[in-house]
Amino acid sequence: SFDEVLDRIGGFGRFQKTLYVWICLPQIFLAFHMLVSVFTGAVPPHLCRSSQPVGDAPWLGLNNSNASWETCSSLQNVQLSQLNHSDLSLPISEHSTTSKSCKGGWEFSKDVFLSTVVTEWDLVCENATLNNIGSSIYMFGLLVGAVLFGALADKYGRKIIILIGLAAQVIFGVGAAFAPNFYIYVMLRFVVGMTVSAVIMNAFVLGTEWTGPKQRMLAGVITDYFFGFGYILLAGVAYLIPDWRKLQLAISAPGFLFLFYIWVLPKSARWLMANQKHEEALDLIHKAALINGKPLGDDDIELFQSLKKGEKLEDQRKYTVIDLVRTPTMRKQSLILFYLWFVNVLVYYGLSLNISDFDMNIYLTQMIFGLVEMPARTVTLFTLNRSRRISQLAFLATGGLACLLTIFIPDDLSVVRTALAMVGKFGITASLSIVYIYSAEVFPTVIRQNGIGMGSMCARAGGVIAPVIYLLRNSSHHAPMVVFGLCPLIGAALTMFLPETAHKPLPDSIEDVERTGDRLVGLDAAPQDPTGG
Repeated sequence: SFDEVLDRIGGFGRFQKTLYVWICLPQIFLAFHMLVSVFTGAVPPHLCRSSQPVGDAPWLGLNNSNASWETCSSLQNVQLSQLNHSDLSLPISEHSTTSKSCKGGWEFSKDVFLSTVVTEWDLVCENATLNNIGSSIYMFGLLVGAVLFGALADKYGRKIIILIGLAAQVIFGVGAAFAPNFYIYVMLRFVVGMTVSAVIMNAFVLGTEWTGPKQRMLAGVITDYFFGFGYILLAGVAYLIPDWRKLQLAISAPGFLFLFYIWVLPKSARWLMANQKHEEALDLIHKAALINGKPLGDDDIELFQSLKKGEKLEDQRKYTVIDLVRTPTMRKQSLILFYLWFVNVLVYYGLSLNISDFDMNIYLTQMIFGLVEMPARTVTLFTLNRSRRISQLAFLATGGLACLLTIFIPDDLSVVRTALAMVGKFGITASLSIVYIYSAEVFPTVIRQNGIGMGSMCARAGGVIAPVIYLLRNSSHHAPMVVFGLCPLIGAALTMFLPETAHKPLPDSIEDVERTGDRLVGLDAAPQDPTGG
């Protein structure tokens, strides 16, 4: 197999290490685009000018002008005298929806942000939901991009799609910084979301296809570290650039530097062989072998070509996505894994995109949540070798319980609430890292790619729903955290019905999965001969 060829030329030699440098650098900017709405979509304290004000807004400490200002609540005939300063600082979603427009215009505090999309286009009161919907549309772009660019990459190759994704990301990202209205801004962000999927997905695949099986898990974690570094770095960049247009420009324009990837990023030899471009694949393999100092003979490559080509064609003709749910055991395991993908991304972005709810310094909270990424991804390297199932279950339960406990903490203990949310973020981040590996080991070889693809789509659906969950605050302030707590706990319970895959051979066929399922059912009933499927 191609993995044997990689072992011969070096599964993670100098060639692969250089490749991972090129793969990891864009991860920093992908993290910027994924999380920048925390700052560009922030909602500062705000008041409506009900008449000509005689002074500054109340948050500046000048109370002589209070009678000239109204909040969302007071626009619904609530007397301003009943509202104190703390009411004005509550998140906009805690105010009821107004049926009366603000005729005097909105005034926003500039203590933290000079401008955001909220202050630019008055996304408060009756327009507050547009901010959440805009985030969901961006996440929907990730889903569309995963489907579209996944198919295009299979047809045209990984490298060309990565290059197109990086170029489009710069163009539409810079364009978003100059958007004339909110709707064009959301449309441009939707396209940026598509390009993020194109780069993340195909960079991961390109790295995996060039890396030996023994080093793939470690290589994947290295990529995650760079995303985490971007997570942390964004807090500093946003602090230095409190204007949303300049911030959007700052995270997008440097993407022009990736122009040199046209010359340094290699194609996937595995994809070239699967698409019968043998000479180009051979040249790349010889180049990689030469860089790694382990030359490979032509006879070995030609033998691999004939074997691998026949195997891939046979698999593609026989199996489809329907086979994931055709048989009982495979159906049970597939549906559970799809739910785990969904809930991990739902809670991950539910916590990441709404850090302002924890009533602490938004930049400090962003940095802390980013720092949590590093140990969370590192600890999985040690726990996975013991048990995939127990690791998945334990981290899901940790994340769910921590989120659930935050609802019992009084609002004035914001440090405690943030600490619990940080534990929840730790658990969910570790769980999200595990589900990639666990899924690849549960799905049999013949439908593994289909299974991972469907799981990724379910994950993107969780990302689309995550910003909308916060609209539940209109009904109850604690509702979002209840959802983010209960959903992972349900996932932890469902994980008990999945097989253990640590130190076990991977299933190659659906029949292998069904035989294993039947054997487990039999063992639950009574001891049996282990050879009796």
